Amino acid sequence: MAGNHYQSSQTNNSIVDNILNTGQLSRLEHLQLVSTLLSDYKVNDEQRSKINLIFDNLQTGHFKLID
Repeated sequence: MAGNHYQSSQTNNSIVDNILNTGQLSRLEHLQLVSTLLSDYKVNDEQRSKINLIFDNLQTGHFKLID
């Protein structure tokens, strides 16, 4: 079970870093980030801050939601 959490955490970090680099996210990535925050499953302060930055940039139009 711990391996699954580590894998999930690494996947989320990879997704977050990719979004921050490209300024774009898919609807699936958006759903994954929302689910991650709402589940509050082992999200550290740095991860939460990066995810909130993505949502802020999306809301202000700096990041683009793509299909």
